[in-house]
Amino acid sequence: MTHTISTNEDTITAIATPPGVGAITVIRVSGPDTFSKVDLIFRGRKKISECNTHTIHYGTIVDPNGEVIDDVLVSVFRSPNSYTGEDSVEISTHGSQLIAEKIIGLLVERGIRIAEPGEFTKRAFLNGRLDLAQAEAVADVINSRSEASLRGARNQLDGLLSQKIDTLREKLINTSSLIELELDFAEEDIELLPLAKIISNIGEIEKEIDELLKSFRFGKVIRDGVNVALVGKPNVGKSSLLNYLLKEARAIVSEIPGTTRDIIREEVTIEGILFKLYDTAGIRLTEDVIEKEGVERSRKAVSDADVVLFLNDSTHGFDRDIYDELLKLQKEERILKVANKIDLKPGLDKSFDVGISAKTGEGIEELFRKLKEKALGSGTYTEKSAVVTNLRHYNALNKAKEHLIGAKNSIKEGLTGEFVAVDLRNAENSLGEIIGKVTTDDILNNIFAKFCIGK
Repeated sequence: MTHTISTNEDTITAIATPPGVGAITVIRVSGPDTFSKVDLIFRGRKKISECNTHTIHYGTIVDPNGEVIDDVLVSVFRSPNSYTGEDSVEISTHGSQLIAEKIIGLLVERGIRIAEPGEFTKRAFLNGRLDLAQAEAVADVINSRSEASLRGARNQLDGLLSQKIDTLREKLINTSSLIELELDFAEEDIELLPLAKIISNIGEIEKEIDELLKSFRFGKVIRDGVNVALVGKPNVGKSSLLNYLLKEARAIVSEIPGTTRDIIREEVTIEGILFKLYDTAGIRLTEDVIEKEGVERSRKAVSDADVVLFLNDSTHGFDRDIYDELLKLQKEERILKVANKIDLKPGLDKSFDVGISAKTGEGIEELFRKLKEKALGSGTYTEKSAVVTNLRHYNALNKAKEHLIGAKNSIKEGLTGEFVAVDLRNAENSLGEIIGKVTTDDILNNIFAKFCIGK
C-alpha cells in the first residue's frame, strides 16, 4: 500500500549537520508551510515561495527587529521532488552553533516544530519516496565505517533487496489468489492450480528465502564488521600480533606472563572489511583476583566472537588444553588455529591452519585470507547480490518461511484451501513487513527513533 501524509501535517525543522564548529551548518525545513514560514525570516532578491524547485538563493536571515543573523544560501525543493516528498528547504549558514540555534528559534517562533529523530526519512517513506528497507539503509549509509559496509548499505538503498522481496511477494500473491479463487467456485469443483504445482511454487519461494537467510552471516559482517578474539596462553604473542596488524604499539609487550589483564579492543580494515580485534587476557587458572576477572572477560569475548584467532607458540606446539576450553565456548568452525613465531621454528604442524611471525610479518597475508574465509563463510556474493544485513529483515524472512512450511503441511494433510490460503497470506505479510507494505506504528517508531535528528 502507498502511504501519504495528510495536507494538514505540520512543518518540521532540524539541524542536519553534526554539532560543533565547521565551515557550514545546514538546517532542514519540510512540510506544507515551509516556503511561507521561511519567507518571514529570509531576505533575498525574491521570496522563497516564488522560487523554482532545485534552485539555490543567496540572502540573509533576519530577526523580528530586522537585525541580520547571518548570510545564508537557501536550497529550494518543491513537492513531490524532494527527499521527503514535501515542500522543503535547506538553509546553509556559517558553521556556528549559536547562529544555527538562533535560526531554529526564529522558525519555531513562527509555528514550525522541531523534528523527531529520523522524521525526515520517515516522511520520505510515508510519501512513497522510499520503501522501509531503503529507509533503514539511509541510517546504514550514514553509519558506514568500511568500504564493504558502505557498498552493502548503498545496494539496499538502491533497492536490490526490496526488488527481491517484491518479486517473492508477487509470486506468493499469484499463487494464493488462484487458491482463493478456487474457494469461490468450490461447489463447481473447479481446480485452477493442481496441488503438485502449488507445492512446487511454494518450494521455489522457500528456496529463494533460504538463500536470503544464508546471506545474513555475510550481510552482518559487511554491515557491522567482524569481532575477532585473540586467544592463547600468556606470552604466545597476542599483543605482538595486534601491534603488527595496527602498525603501531597499542598493547604492552613483555616477557612476563599475564601482562594483558583486561580486554584491549582495536579496529583495522582489511580489504574493505572492518575487523574488531579483542586482545584478551590468556585463558588460564589463576589465584590473582584481578587476573581472574580478566580471564572471565576473555571467556565472554570468545563466546561473543565471530572468529576466534587461537594463537600458539610454534616452538611449544599445539595447546590442546586451551583448545578444548575454547570448544566449550565457541563452534569449532569459527576457530582459526594459528602458529606464531615460525621464524624460530620453520615448518608447520598439521594441527594449525596457518603459520605466522608477528615479529617479521611472515604469513600475515595468508592469515588475512583465512580470517576473511572464516568471517564470510562459504557463500558467493557479489556487489549486485541481494543480501540481508538487518536482523529485523532476517526475522521476517524466518516467519515467512515458517508460514510456507505450514502451507505445505496443510496440503499434505489434505486440509481445505482455506488453511493453505491463510498461511500463504501470512507469509506474504511477513515479507511485506520488510519493505513496509504491511506495518504498524510501533514498528515505524522503533525504526526511525534510532536515526539521528535531522535525518
